[in-house]
Amino acid sequence: MIAFTNFDVEFKSLDHYIRVITDRIWEQRRIDDIYRYYTDPCVVETPTGVTTSIEDVVTGTRATLVAFPDRRLLCEDVIGWGTPERGYYSSHRIISPMTHLGDGAFGPATGKRVHVRTIADCWCINNRIAHEWLVRDQSAIAKAIGIPVNELARCWLEKTNGRFSKPKAPAAPAPFTPQVSQDEFARAYSHAYSAIWNGDIAQTCGAVFDEAVHAITPAETHRYGVSELVSFWNELTQRFSSAHFEVEHLIEEITAAGEVRVAMRWRVNALSTGNDTLGTAGRSVEIMGISHAQWRDGRILREWVLVDEVALAMQLLSA
Repeated sequence: MIAFTNFDVEFKSLDHYIRVITDRIWEQRRIDDIYRYYTDPCVVETPTGVTTSIEDVVTGTRATLVAFPDRRLLCEDVIGWGTPERGYYSSHRIISPMTHLGDGAFGPATGKRVHVRTIADCWCINNRIAHEWLVRDQSAIAKAIGIPVNELARCWLEKTNGRFSKPKAPAAPAPFTPQVSQDEFARAYSHAYSAIWNGDIAQTCGAVFDEAVHAITPAETHRYGVSELVSFWNELTQRFSSAHFEVEHLIEEITAAGEVRVAMRWRVNALSTGNDTLGTAGRSVEIMGISHAQWRDGRILREWVLVDEVALAMQLLSA
């Protein structure tokens, strides 16, 4: 277990800190606790934008609860790393059951039931979150409420005169430095993704993933077995060419019971091939993804791959 200091004495570990403050802010609806547990400024990067003000965090939280007032944030896992000197990095995977009961970013209330997964990577220091990277499965929401991803992307583009423009996110301040673990399973995971994005899909998946793998992919789609996972990666990667894959953060954590979990934040810059429903070729796109994996007997048994397909559609549809 990593040493955990310079936080309120009530918090026993990074895992405990993340779970408790999430519960207070979201489950207990103590929105003003954001001012207590976030720095100002605090950079929050998503696939569609970057904010720097703590007021943006508060505003975004309130807007989400207007549209989905019964939203739950059920913690599936917190994979973490850190030191008292450099701060702590958590990768927090959440599943949110909720109902679309209010008007908002997803349009007029539909009353539809939604299940959406989010992974929030946070750099925390001195009892506060100072920088956050967040990927939400927006296409799962679109699918559940009955709006096509491309239509939702067009609606969101209307707010910016049809143009997708995402500023470059400021680097996290010192003493944060990215961690790219060289531990055995973390290294194998990053090498697998690099090979997949370079076209070696079937052989890589067969070598790294358990035959009984269960992968949850965008739009809350469940893939069972290596062959279905290969189909997912073929469907995604054939939409792009000249892909440059980069690992931004990579951590491996092993539980007291010996369970291996790996969290990886990654980014791909590529050109669209036109092999999609939009038919647009040659557009530069950026994919900001976060993936979690659990291992059994040296192979990946469970995986969660979060990519925001609405953000991708916005880039392809941008004027």
